[in-house]
Amino acid sequence: MRRDVRTRGRHRHRAPALHADPARRRAGPAAAVTAPAARFRSARRIPAALTALVLLGVAALFLYDLAAVRADRPGMRWRHELAVRLGRLTPADLAVQLTGGALAVAGALLLFLACTPGLRRILPMQAPGQAAGVRAGLGRRDAAQVLRDRAMEVSGVRSVRVKVGRSHVAVRATSHFRELDDVRADLDEVVAVAIGELGLAHPPRPRVRVRR
Repeated sequence: MRRDVRTRGRHRHRAPALHADPARRRAGPAAAVTAPAARFRSARRIPAALTALVLLGVAALFLYDLAAVRADRPGMRWRHELAVRLGRLTPADLAVQLTGGALAVAGALLLFLACTPGLRRILPMQAPGQAAGVRAGLGRRDAAQVLRDRAMEVSGVRSVRVKVGRSHVAVRATSHFRELDDVRADLDEVVAVAIGELGLAHPPRPRVRVRR
């Protein structure tokens, strides 16, 4: 759900986008209490669908060939030729090594996708007194926009670039007047307060850089 855009002074503030976790919606109150700050997990629909389609096609092909042989019909010619070629190959052949390496990489990639949460662009938020099965998440771009708007309110700041990561927030500002040390000190304070107001479960640490 996304709230409407509101204005504050000359800067436009967009309310952060809140993301609901469908897994948490089905989990119930017990899961909501035990792991309130867990990362959002991706459903991995596209990799799962592609893998299922490939396995389904291969299984259907071999099943059809097996049924044809059982029905006293000639099997597929390509299977016989493939069996003859595979019988001549050895593990030392380059084709066997390349095929094995490709399959190993594909398997490692699938394991990586299955074990990692994904959805790195959504940061979990604190939710004290939350309802059962409800979680809140804040997008990195929305958090960066809020921090940028707050940093632009500091006197002497001309432009700001903000990049929000999981553990750090990189703030690069350009100042056109005032001493750089004074601007940096004000930015450190404002950014620290703004990060606390975001309500993140794991607040990132700010890294502020100011140049003329």
